[in-house]
Amino acid sequence: MAHTPDDTRPRAPFAARLVPPLLLIALMWAIEFADMLLPGRFEVLGIRAWDVTHLPGVVLAPLLHSTWGHLIANTVPFAVLGCLVAAEGARRFWAVTAIATVIGGIGPWLLAWPGTLTVGASGLVFGYFAYLIVRVFTAGTMSHRILYGIIAAIVFVVYGGSMLVGVLPVHPGISWQGHLFGAIGGGLAALLLRPRTASR
Repeated sequence: MAHTPDDTRPRAPFAARLVPPLLLIALMWAIEFADMLLPGRFEVLGIRAWDVTHLPGVVLAPLLHSTWGHLIANTVPFAVLGCLVAAEGARRFWAVTAIATVIGGIGPWLLAWPGTLTVGASGLVFGYFAYLIVRVFTAGTMSHRILYGIIAAIVFVVYGGSMLVGVLPVHPGISWQGHLFGAIGGGLAALLLRPRTASR
């Protein structure tokens, strides 16, 4: 068996690869500004547990935040971890984002108390974190494994403690279900997007 390279396509310049997560952050902030200026609250469009009419909230919830403090708290880790994922390319970033969004949204929809509303990008943050950790074991070459191992070690030192606590039901008002399933989605994305093998 022979491993194909992790990515054989020509890559965009590094700065261009960081555009997708930064665009998502800009969209989150624009929505929060609009939420402040317009009547009503956009977060009602988020995930409402066990309510089939709110299933579209699975996609919308990461863009919505309950307060400015909520948005600010998510922005920095989203930018750091999202840009690390996006460094591999826009296609991979959007694929990881889609998988973590859907699985991370299904978790609170199924497991939260009926009627509970869940919003925020923290599920994606946990998804990116798990992706970067699992990516170490799915890299196609030893050099890539070493590189991803260094990245994962730094990420774990900086964010590991809060991530481990975040998937436990210890803080009222925090969607541990979204965190846990977001992490599951990110880990699954690393497995699904691992380099293909080809026989010769």
